Amino acid sequence: MLGGDLTPLQVMRALDATPRGLTDEEAALRLTAHGPNTLPAHRAASWAFRLGHSLRDPFTVVLLVLGLVSAAVASWATAAVILVLVVVSCVLRALGEDRADRSMARLRRLVTSTASVQRRPADGGAPRVREVPVDDLVPGDVVRLGPGDLVPADVRLLRSYGLTLDQSAMTGESAPVVKEAAEIPEPVGEGDFSERHLCFHGSSVASGSGTAVVIATGPHTRFAAAHAWSGPRPSTAFDRSVKGVSWALIRFMLITPPLVLMANAALRGRGLETLPFAVAVAVGLTPEMLPVIVTTCLARGAALLARAHDVIVRRLPALHDLGAVDVLCLDKTGTLTEDRPRVADAVDATGRPTPDVLRWAALNAWWTLQLAELPTPDALDEALLAAADLDEAMAHDPVAALSFDAGRRLSTAVVRTPGALGSHTLVVKGEAQTVLERCVLADDERAALLTEADRRARAGVRLLAVATGERPARTRDYTPADERGLDFRGFVTFTDTLVPSAGPALARLVEHGVAVKVLTGDHPATVARVCQDLGLPPGDVVGAERTDSLTDAQLAALAESTTVFARCTPEHKARIALALRSGGHTTGYLGDGVNDLPALRAADVGICPAGGVDVAREAADVVLADKDLTAIGHAVTAGRHSSGNISTYLRITLSSNLGNVIAMLVAGLLLPFLPMLPAQVLLQNLCFDTAQLAFAHDRPSPDVLGRPAALDPRALLRFVTGFGVLGALADLATFGALALTAGAASDQGAFHSGWFTENLLTQALVMLLLRTGLSPAPRPLRAAAALLALIGVLAPLTPVGDPFGLTALPLPYYGALAAILALYAGALKVLTRHTRR
Repeated sequence: MLGGDLTPLQVMRALDATPRGLTDEEAALRLTAHGPNTLPAHRAASWAFRLGHSLRDPFTVVLLVLGLVSAAVASWATAAVILVLVVVSCVLRALGEDRADRSMARLRRLVTSTASVQRRPADGGAPRVREVPVDDLVPGDVVRLGPGDLVPADVRLLRSYGLTLDQSAMTGESAPVVKEAAEIPEPVGEGDFSERHLCFHGSSVASGSGTAVVIATGPHTRFAAAHAWSGPRPSTAFDRSVKGVSWALIRFMLITPPLVLMANAALRGRGLETLPFAVAVAVGLTPEMLPVIVTTCLARGAALLARAHDVIVRRLPALHDLGAVDVLCLDKTGTLTEDRPRVADAVDATGRPTPDVLRWAALNAWWTLQLAELPTPDALDEALLAAADLDEAMAHDPVAALSFDAGRRLSTAVVRTPGALGSHTLVVKGEAQTVLERCVLADDERAALLTEADRRARAGVRLLAVATGERPARTRDYTPADERGLDFRGFVTFTDTLVPSAGPALARLVEHGVAVKVLTGDHPATVARVCQDLGLPPGDVVGAERTDSLTDAQLAALAESTTVFARCTPEHKARIALALRSGGHTTGYLGDGVNDLPALRAADVGICPAGGVDVAREAADVVLADKDLTAIGHAVTAGRHSSGNISTYLRITLSSNLGNVIAMLVAGLLLPFLPMLPAQVLLQNLCFDTAQLAFAHDRPSPDVLGRPAALDPRALLRFVTGFGVLGALADLATFGALALTAGAASDQGAFHSGWFTENLLTQALVMLLLRTGLSPAPRPLRAAAALLALIGVLAPLTPVGDPFGLTALPLPYYGALAAILALYAGALKVLTRHTRR
């Protein structure tokens, strides 16, 4: 691999590049020659693959087994209709998945990653660092890496400053790996990812910074060659709940045929001739369209969310998880307060305003940015650079820099002070407690300064402590161990502005059943003041020391009642998210920094704004155009919308199917003939299931949208049982009407036709009356119900019904049926109103 054992100069010569960067013209020519910097895309799944994948669905497998059983006993009509059911289900599912994949591909293209690249407008021009799309990188480009960046290609380090990378995507190692520039690299075997002077595409910057030259892009990277794709994600709460319901139904389906056979053999003396009917009864319980409905509802919801609110769902099942979220964890900065702090004042140890403190802080910010070659300054450094005179900072000669990281909570710049030959000055700024611990102070002085820092923080300001230290000049590298024995200089305070939309958005989330938890690294008093101003009662704020002292079970119990966790490290945030999940909550986490990465992965749903660091955005399930709580509210509502429609489909399908099965079992034991031919059972099942695809267009009621989505198997069973029994009673009443008006007690054709018509009409009714959506029903749902009813009425009256043994019925039957349907509709309304209370 180029760069594996070459010096930086040799690499540059081999690439025909320069440390000053390529010109725009050179970059364009190389892009044409090498192609875009993208990994080899997975080929779009073929139709054969999609259909084969659909056949693996458990319901489809059971249907195929039942079809084989029907064929084995020469019940070809039953086997043929089952085959049609399987084909329709698989084709519709493949169509939905193909449409969903194309929609998600379009949405992902809206979230583009960029890299900080040093390029020149033309030969002889001054190099400029700019953000360019990662796809446009070419070999020879000089890139800068900072905390949270994804390494955009395979690169050879030219300079590094405390750089560590997360290479878990390639090696599985969880601990960050140290990387450093080396003039003469140590020899390492080909194919190994441990070369310290090389950074590989697919890794991310955990801490520090560096400047590097691109040596391989796209399919030529080590990541592409190793096929280091991430493994499958663990199943979500939604996946587990749907699978639980599915397998419960499958077990019931499998025991139904033996029960039907035994009952008919015992009471009617029938043998295997009832097997096709028993198979049809089992098929009647099957919600064949469940995978199709799930895919259609989620894909439609994701597309509408992106179009209306600029929220991109990167993983389709995450939309349901969003609807189920009942706890949202977030940081304060940039979410509750605008991420544009301003310097309020700079004071010394006695509290007097002192320009020197601001000067030292700005000097640290400037030289940390320049020496560590960070792509951009953070918000506080940007405020310092805007408030200070940078000419004074530039008057110092730089020596070294140790950039900020979440573990140390401070940064250090080392400079040569003018007029002080043979000595270096360490300029340190960071969290007050951390800096004061490193200063030479008496215990009472340190305590007094901590009290002052706490007092200022309680006033609602952010605060940095500044210290310096003189050291003899030396050539060896500076490390965090040198940040000791410092002289305290003072405090710099910053003011934040509340995000105008944060208060109303928080109130709306709470009203809709989403508890908000603030997990922040800030001072407890500062974040408590912000929460109070936004109308979010902070309660007792829990700090890092108390969090560390709790077991996981104790933390889960405390998290139930705690709104604010302060002084949080990345590990604290992830642990709190896991504790909430262990307590039965569906947890979302909003974060945009490298310190949010563990929590984004630990939560059920990771949410990141488009402006977040690359590694956070790639780890997130949902990407927001802006860091706006209002958009999260829209996303949660969209998730509940999709979940509500899926739940409606399950309730209506299962209750209707159960009612039909109960009625068929009762009639089968009372009548001298089968109450319905197998082909008739399967035909009505096909019509009903196809019509219910319209539920993807339903509009759930405000009651459904106002609480977290949940698929409770016990509540579903109660609902299905209650309304299933009611449907069976309507069917039994129809049997009586058929016996009185059509002599159907002895006329098999009349009984089959009358019950077929009643079945489709009652199923059309439940589609409209048993739904929980807003009234009136949307047009697609009304049209589907009307078409279902029309088939039920016309099939026995037209040649369409002849192959299925359906015949015309006498007119009095339709009068009796109208009365039964009116009573059934009234009972549905009464029971529905009772269940919604």
